[in-house]
Amino acid sequence: MNLQSNDFELFGLTRQFSQDRAVLDSCWKEMQRGSHPDKFAAQGAAAQRLAMQWSVRINEAYQRLKDPLQRAAYLCELAGAPVNAHVNTAMPETFLVQQLQWREALDEARDTPALEGLQNDVVETRKQMLNDLARFLDADHNYGAAVSMVRSLMFIEKFSRDLDQRVEAMEDTNN
Repeated sequence: MNLQSNDFELFGLTRQFSQDRAVLDSCWKEMQRGSHPDKFAAQGAAAQRLAMQWSVRINEAYQRLKDPLQRAAYLCELAGAPVNAHVNTAMPETFLVQQLQWREALDEARDTPALEGLQNDVVETRKQMLNDLARFLDADHNYGAAVSMVRSLMFIEKFSRDLDQRVEAMEDTNN
């Protein structure tokens, strides 16, 4: 193994968006067992430091690969199309309109059924966008479209957290 390998090479996986989570988890556990610093205690401090580097590298790669959004952004970066969400927030106009509608619906929601309806809409939209993202990355190799989709999905992730907080607050108020 090489510390400089990309995450997919490190885990022995095909460089694609669609991944089997069980396979990924199994690879991670096996790699962690093999690189745990305690296994190298008899070989001295240098071997333990190297094992620690490997352990950190394996965990970082696993965190990136197990999350669909991080995995997609990583694939775009590897293809030379970084997401750069911190400096480029461009999104399709239709999605911007959808964002505004969701924000208004969240602001206007006064009961749990209204929030649950909004949650269902967001979940379905996210699922469809992840399917589109898989097609953009794995079939079409359209990294420009994938970058735009990743940015949109980042908004959905943030909005979902805001929505979940609102649901929790409403449930706390009702209890």
